[in-house]
Amino acid sequence: MEIVTPLKEIVDEIKASGGDAFKRCFQCGLCDTVCPWNRVRSFSMRKIVREATFGLTEIESEDIWRCTTCGRCPQKCPRDVKQIESGVALRKIATAYQVFPPSVKPVRTASASLVGEGNPLSEERKNRANWAQGLSVQPFTEEMEILYFPGCYLSYDPRLKKVARATAEILNKAEVNFGILGEKESCCGESIRKTGEEELFRRLAKENIKTFIENGVKKILVSSPHCYHTFKNEYPEFMVHFEVIHLSQYLFQLIQEGRLQLNKSYEKKITYHDPCYLGRHNGIYDEPREVLKKVSGLELNEMIDSRVDSLCCGGGGGRIWMETPKGERFCDLRLEQAMSVGAEVLVTACPYCISNFEDSRLTLDAAEKIEVKDITEIIQAVI
Repeated sequence: MEIVTPLKEIVDEIKASGGDAFKRCFQCGLCDTVCPWNRVRSFSMRKIVREATFGLTEIESEDIWRCTTCGRCPQKCPRDVKQIESGVALRKIATAYQVFPPSVKPVRTASASLVGEGNPLSEERKNRANWAQGLSVQPFTEEMEILYFPGCYLSYDPRLKKVARATAEILNKAEVNFGILGEKESCCGESIRKTGEEELFRRLAKENIKTFIENGVKKILVSSPHCYHTFKNEYPEFMVHFEVIHLSQYLFQLIQEGRLQLNKSYEKKITYHDPCYLGRHNGIYDEPREVLKKVSGLELNEMIDSRVDSLCCGGGGGRIWMETPKGERFCDLRLEQAMSVGAEVLVTACPYCISNFEDSRLTLDAAEKIEVKDITEIIQAVI
């Protein structure tokens, strides 16, 4: 049985969520021409917008969950329709009714884990700092220069723990006085908010803000563009302002100040992938490239879709927890683009991107053809 939300409720919910801009759409279709979904299957954001305008959205539809919030359509929209905000409003309604298609069921597991343990990976909170064992990483104190906030994936995922450890080694090498919060740290909440779980996001945000204030945190270093985005652009909704810096920016700063010396060469051809939430959403394109250009022997080749036109890996908008069938994965296309420019290493600066690209190496049987590295792993190799 189809569940069709009444006109007034959907219009009110969209408006309350900052999505009233739906009504400005004049159906030009530019959103569909740039949406990465249309490289792998038929999908129409324009259709969703039109249906929502008239209150006809079927909340059990798979389509309202496809958006990765990559930022391509708002970038091109001539009417500022705010597709992301309005799409999240539709997900809020589906969440309120507890109506989810099969591919979205894993989001419920992630949500329960966030409530119970402060992370979406069903891992125990007490183990959050285990990645730092043996690295002389100290608990954060108010006198320290900066708080390093690795985030959930770098704290628990076996592959991504390597990125957290590389980061700690770099900071120690540069003699940065930093610390971590360990089990006091909770998920930033960015991705669960994009699935329509507003109350859970607010709970996580308040927990982190309380912890930051109680521990005297003023400057936060993050590895995830999603943490960067929400700390910088969404936490101010709670009337707080912390100085937030992404690791790619901080690496550039440390090199420029002479605090970090790159003494070895890296004799490989690489390409750099711009994460959506670092690039399009926050305009950070140059610093990671400038860091890589400082590495002796490294050859940087750009992919066809780069910088503002970067192809999404498919992990944003909560889709990192959703099922995407083979043949519909943007990350597979991106890996093929990387190999097409002769790259031996695909470098990026986002845990979601790394996770998806590592899966693609297996999907495409490309493990022997190309490596996937975080920018910190490159720098770790040359200090």
